[in-house]
Amino acid sequence: MTEDSHELDCADVIDAVYLYIDGELEHEAIDDIRNHLEECTPCLREYGVEREVKQLIARSCKETAPDSLRESVIARLEVVRTELTIDDTVVSRTQVRRVTELVDPDV
Repeated sequence: MTEDSHELDCADVIDAVYLYIDGELEHEAIDDIRNHLEECTPCLREYGVEREVKQLIARSCKETAPDSLRESVIARLEVVRTELTIDDTVVSRTQVRRVTELVDPDV
């Protein structure tokens, strides 16, 4: 199957693969990406590589940040969270939460 016969463009799928892996896409988008990956071997291969890289990083990065750094990053994220608004909705609320959790898993 060629790239032209897909409902989604392969470049768009690859751009969204981390969001797909992290479960940060809307339900409809998840279904679209899943269907594309079932049809497209090159994109499925890329998805597999990205998933393996993410798992490797997760296994390898066991160090924790110093308390002062965590506190500083969390404070800055709170400032950014209030500054980044569109139509009174915080942009990337999920991403800010995930970064906060990475810095301080107890949050």
